[in-house]
Amino acid sequence: MTLVIGGLAVAIWAYLLACRGGFWWHEPTLRGGTPARWPGVVAVIPARDEAAGIERCVASLLGQDYPGPLGLVVVDDHSSDGTAALARNAAAALGAADRLRVVAGTDLPAGWTGKLWAVGQGLDATASWMPEADYVLLSDADIAHDARNLAELVGHAEAERADLVSLMVALHCETWAERWLIPAFVFFFAMLYPFAWVNRADRRTAAAAGGCMLVRRSALARIGGIARIGSALIDDCALASAVKPGGPIWLGYGRRTRSLRVYPKVGDIWAMVARTAYVQLDHSPLLLGLTVIGMAVTYLAPPLLVLVGGVPALLGALAWAAMALAYAPSLRRYGRSLVWAPLLPLVALFYVAATIGSAWRHYRGRGGAWKGRVYAGGGA
Repeated sequence: MTLVIGGLAVAIWAYLLACRGGFWWHEPTLRGGTPARWPGVVAVIPARDEAAGIERCVASLLGQDYPGPLGLVVVDDHSSDGTAALARNAAAALGAADRLRVVAGTDLPAGWTGKLWAVGQGLDATASWMPEADYVLLSDADIAHDARNLAELVGHAEAERADLVSLMVALHCETWAERWLIPAFVFFFAMLYPFAWVNRADRRTAAAAGGCMLVRRSALARIGGIARIGSALIDDCALASAVKPGGPIWLGYGRRTRSLRVYPKVGDIWAMVARTAYVQLDHSPLLLGLTVIGMAVTYLAPPLLVLVGGVPALLGALAWAAMALAYAPSLRRYGRSLVWAPLLPLVALFYVAATIGSAWRHYRGRGGAWKGRVYAGGGA
């Protein structure tokens, strides 16, 4: 049996390294470009108790080095920490109060997640304020955008005629928990959704990173607006799946645009994963079981096989080395030492446990809990 498991682990890693879209090394970046006409853009930020980052986010957007028209809508989703006032203060400090609209969110209706209901209200507000804008930038409230980010996003979208351009922004990676777990989070995301496949029209793989998404208004209209995905907990990938059949999408890495959200403790990252991991598995016990088995063979078995000796140990060592090789670029992206690469099995064990925890939360009726709201269902 150990020989079979070792052979299977080696085969899995041979496939992942050679046939999974180069997910572990491929790093698409924005090509930019200079359009003949810089189209209008309106940014929409859904914000619920985002005092920690809203000022930097608003300032980074209103301070963009963008040649075309740019406006910003912040939807204050029943915040209790002064989020709306802080957003207005940030705009006023830049002398850009006229380019900001703050919308007070209304009560959440049935069938919507809070974030997407806020986005929908923001889009409604832009229809009368900036109807001429060709693009909508959907940004989380905890993102600090590089000054050239919007120009590069629009330049890429115009050059590639893309309907959706999204960036996996640089996540915060300073606390001990983040240094241990965040590079692997991005690694697993890219393995699940190889960016090279996302960016190819002949592949069905569709994904986006919700912190920074530029979408054509015409594409939103084509899919029936944000209501099309109103109940989705994994809203970014749901939007990408809705948009891609009708037009090109693109997903890449953003090194200079950064997330401000801090995960001080391991439990904070656990909660982030557990919120949506079981949603990704369609709330299926069968898929959960297969995922746990697959992760065990792929990540946990190789180092254990090394202890067995003989041919299984050689196979385990080979799979473990391939695993470390695949993980190395993700560590370098976040400035981590390659000494961490052989420790990926321990990190994978954490993510397996968090996925099981996600299922447990779901069956306890707490599966999609976020900022005081609970979404028992929620599509992908």
